[in-house]
Amino acid sequence: MKQLLKTCMPLVRCLLTHLPSLGGVGGGLLLILLCSFCWGNLYAQKQGQALIDSLLLELPKQKEDTNKVDMLASMSFIYYNISPDEGIKYGQKAVELATTLDWKKGLANAYNCIGVNYYRESDYLMALEYYQKALKVDEELGYKHSAVSINTNIALIYQSQSDFPTALAYSLKNLKLAEDISDEHMIAIICGNIGNIYRAQGDYNKALEYDFKALGIKEKLGDKTSIAISVGNIGIVYRYQKNYRMAIEYGEKALKMAQETGNKYIIAADLCSIGSVYVSIVKDSVSKPLPGKAAYLQKAIGYLQQSLAASKAIHAPDVMQESYEDLSVACKLGGDYKKALEYADIFWAIKDSVFSKQNNDKIAKISMSDEYQRKRLTDSMATIKIERAAALKLQRQRGYTWSGFAAVLLLVGFSFFITKERRKSERLLLNILPAEVAAELKEKGVSEAKQFDKVTVILSDFVSFSKASERLGPDALVSELDECFRAFDGIMGKYHIEKIKTIGDAYLAICGLPRPDVNHAENTARAAIEMNAFMQDRRAKLGDKTFEIRIGIHSGSVVAGIVGVKKFAYDIWGDTVNIAARMEQNSMPGKINISQTTYELIKDKFTCEYRGEIEAKNKGRLKMYFVS
Repeated sequence: MKQLLKTCMPLVRCLLTHLPSLGGVGGGLLLILLCSFCWGNLYAQKQGQALIDSLLLELPKQKEDTNKVDMLASMSFIYYNISPDEGIKYGQKAVELATTLDWKKGLANAYNCIGVNYYRESDYLMALEYYQKALKVDEELGYKHSAVSINTNIALIYQSQSDFPTALAYSLKNLKLAEDISDEHMIAIICGNIGNIYRAQGDYNKALEYDFKALGIKEKLGDKTSIAISVGNIGIVYRYQKNYRMAIEYGEKALKMAQETGNKYIIAADLCSIGSVYVSIVKDSVSKPLPGKAAYLQKAIGYLQQSLAASKAIHAPDVMQESYEDLSVACKLGGDYKKALEYADIFWAIKDSVFSKQNNDKIAKISMSDEYQRKRLTDSMATIKIERAAALKLQRQRGYTWSGFAAVLLLVGFSFFITKERRKSERLLLNILPAEVAAELKEKGVSEAKQFDKVTVILSDFVSFSKASERLGPDALVSELDECFRAFDGIMGKYHIEKIKTIGDAYLAICGLPRPDVNHAENTARAAIEMNAFMQDRRAKLGDKTFEIRIGIHSGSVVAGIVGVKKFAYDIWGDTVNIAARMEQNSMPGKINISQTTYELIKDKFTCEYRGEIEAKNKGRLKMYFVS
C-alpha cells in the first residue's frame, strides 16, 4: 500500500498543480481536467475504480496521520470523473483530518480536490469557493506553483461564465507569475487559456499568437496530450477565420494525436470540430453554387455523429450540445427539415439543462460586493420604458397648440391609457418583486444584488408528490396546489417573510430581507409551525386528496437580486439556501427540520428535539433538530 500511495500522491499533486485546460469545442468550451488516470506509466497497474477499490481496502488500516489525509485526498480526486458526490465527501474528510492535525499543506490539497469535484458537477459557485480557500492557504505557505495553478482554475471559471474581461485579467496577471517562477508547463497552459479568451472575443490574430506560443512550449516539453489540445485550438481559430483548409488540416492532426493518446474527451471534441468545419463550408456557400455540397454535408454528419457517440459514452454534455446544434444545421442545409428540428430540440434541451445546473449567475454569489454585474432588464422592462417615453411625449405635447376637438379627445384617451397601463405594470412589479426592489428598479432601471448576513430560509416540499399527481388528476392537482400555496402566502405575509418562488411542489421563502428582521429565525419557525398545522388539518379533512408536507429551515447569509432578461425573477443564492434544502430533504412527513445554526437562535423559545448528526448530500454530517 505504501508503494501505491507513493505512486498515487505525486500524480495527484502534479495534476492538481498543473491541471490542464481544454480549448473547447466550437465556441470555446472548457474542461479543467483532462486525465482519466492513464497518463504515463504511473497508473499502468491500477486505474479508476480499481485504484479506488485498493484504497478503500487500505483506508481503515491507516492511522489518523498525514498519510491518511493524502489517501483521502487521492480518493477525492480519483472520484471526480466517476462520482463527484463521493469525491466531495472524501475531500471533506481530508479537510477534517488535516484541520485536526493542523497540516496546512494537506488542507490546501484537500480544498483543491473538492474544488475539482464541484467543477466536474458544474457547480462553479462551490468550485470557486474551495479554490479560493486552497489559494489562501497556498499563499500563506508561499507555494507559488500551486497558487499559479489555482489562479488558472479560477480564471477558467470566469471564462466558462463568459466573463472574458475578468478571465483575461486573471490570466495575464497569472502568466507573469508563472514566468517569474519559470514554470513552463503552467506558462503553456495559461497561454492556451488566453488564446481561448481572445478567440471568444473575436480577436483571432491574438488568439493564434498565444495558441502558437503555447504549442511551442508544449512541443518542447513533449506532452502529446497537451500538444493535441493546442493543435485543436489552432484549428478552431482557423475555422473562425474561414481558413477552412488550415482548419481541417489542424483538426485532423489534433484528432490523430488524441487517438494516439487515447483521451476520449479530446477525441470527441476534435470530431465535433472537424464536423463543424464542413458545416461552415456549406453554410458559407448558400448564396453560390458549391461543387460537392452533398459530399461535404455527408462528411459533416459523419464526423458529428461519431462525436455524438463518443461524447455520450463519456457523458460530455458540452460536446453533445455542440454536436446536436451542428447536426441540426447540417440537416437543414441538406433539406431534411424534420431531422433538423429533431436535433435542434435535443440541443435546446441539453443547453437548458446544462445552464440550469450551472446557473450563469453563480459567479455573482461570490465576492458579490465588487464583482456583481448589473443586468439591465431590457426586454422585461420594455413596457415601462415605452410608458416613460410616451408620458414624456404627452408632457411635451401639452405645451403645443392643438387644433380640433378630435385631437383633444385623442390626447385625453392616450393619457388615460398610459396611466392605466402604468398602474397595471406597477401592480405586476409588486407581485413579482419586493416593494423596495421594485421601487429601485422603477427609479434606476436596474437593481443591484445585495448580501444579507442575518436571514432564515424556509423550504417546504410535498411528500410523494408524483404519486399524488397520478391519483388526483391534473385539474384537482393544480387546484389543491393553488389552495395550499395561497394559504402559505398568507402565513408568510403574517410573519413578514418574503416568498421567493415555487418550484413544482416546493415552496421557498426567506425572512430578513430586503428589510432586516432581528427575529428572522423565530418568525420563520412560527410560520413553519402554522404551515405544518394547516397541512395536518387539511390532511385530516381531505385524506389522500391533499398532501403531506416536509419542511427544512436554516439561518445564515445569502445574496439576493434580479436575474434574467426575459421573465426576470428575484432570487436568492448561497450556501444557506443549499443547507436549507438539505434540511428539507432530511426531514420527515409532518415535521420541521432545522439546522444547528437556527437551533441556536430559537432554542429558548421553542421545543426542539435533537436528531443527532445526519449525512447530508455534499455537506457531510450535520446536526439537525425537529422543532415544534
